[in-house]
Amino acid sequence: MSSSLIIPALGRLESLSAGECARLAGDRPCLAACLARVPDPREPQGIRHGLTSLLVTAVAAVLAGARSFTAIAEWAADAPPRVLAALGVRYDPLAGVFRPPSEATIRRVLEAVDAGALDAAIGGWLAGRLPAGRAGRRALAVDGKALRGTRHASGDGQATHLLAVADQQAAAVLAQAEVEGKTNEITCFAPLLGPLDLTGAVITADALHAQREHARFLVEDKNAHYIFTVKDNQPALRARLARLPWRHVPAGHTQKGQGHGREERRTLKATSVAAGLGFPHAAQAIQVKRRRRTLGTATWTSETAYAVTSLAAHQATPAELATWARGHWRIEALHHIRDVTFGEDHSQVRTGNGPRVMATLRNAVTGILKTTGYANIAAACRYHARDATRTLATLGLSPPAAGRA
Repeated sequence: MSSSLIIPALGRLESLSAGECARLAGDRPCLAACLARVPDPREPQGIRHGLTSLLVTAVAAVLAGARSFTAIAEWAADAPPRVLAALGVRYDPLAGVFRPPSEATIRRVLEAVDAGALDAAIGGWLAGRLPAGRAGRRALAVDGKALRGTRHASGDGQATHLLAVADQQAAAVLAQAEVEGKTNEITCFAPLLGPLDLTGAVITADALHAQREHARFLVEDKNAHYIFTVKDNQPALRARLARLPWRHVPAGHTQKGQGHGREERRTLKATSVAAGLGFPHAAQAIQVKRRRRTLGTATWTSETAYAVTSLAAHQATPAELATWARGHWRIEALHHIRDVTFGEDHSQVRTGNGPRVMATLRNAVTGILKTTGYANIAAACRYHARDATRTLATLGLSPPAAGRA
């Protein structure tokens, strides 16, 4: 073992200056510095493991595929000394070894930590990793997700429900909030988006959020735009959209594609609605027709969807509207990753703030991997699981490893 590993000062990530963090992370915001803003829920007496170190270790473990508190502790117990040093794990100079946190400590702390502060810290860090000067208008998707495994822990059978906003292009969750139920997503919409700079951005949301208050909030308070799907929860608005003379509106954008054993054709029409629609700041109405068939069959099914947007015709082309409307599925894809790759719906983490904290860690890892260039999250987790030192390179705690697969 290198003698440098016995220096007690190693691993104290909390003490890194902003400049040192920037150099370690390649001039990007330092994860440890952002996590240091999360308040420690424990009493100061008797603390053996710093909160920042414990949180960074949890992120690294989930990056390597850990799905539970037990798996996080097992990963830390198996990590080599130089990884533990870089993560800030406590060093015992008398025994000459690092002392990673136990499963009991990890569980106790992550169930008690301020989940809102953790979401804000990681969301802000991921936002700082997004490439500057991207071409085109920013598009953010808002959607909710129930943590189904938590239904067994609540007396009323209600699952923990989270509402999140994600950058469509980067597939990174920038903010997340807990709501009491799916219908209460409406009241959490403005508080979730309020702290974010949305100037000039377009926000996509499903029919639940096609609310007049949301439209006014985005346009008047946040200087942003919206694309809202409209369904039967807004019957009058949907009826007005359906009655528009669509047969006289030329197709603005057509797209064909194949995937998941199906062929799909999508046609988007958009028309200006300067007056008469009765929805705040509505500038255009959108009709999307989808035709699908299972490959190898001749039978097509079709459906028609409607949406409304505050973007005028000179502000967005039909192709751009189609891209943003289609891009909304990216946040649903992130939810799918949490369920399939990380087994979220079957997670045994059910008490305290644990479920939301684990969801935040999964969001963080997915955002890290997406912004680092990994396309397959499951394969990326397996890659990091084979060598614990690889987590340091991805987290910006060491020079990037050569030959990344």
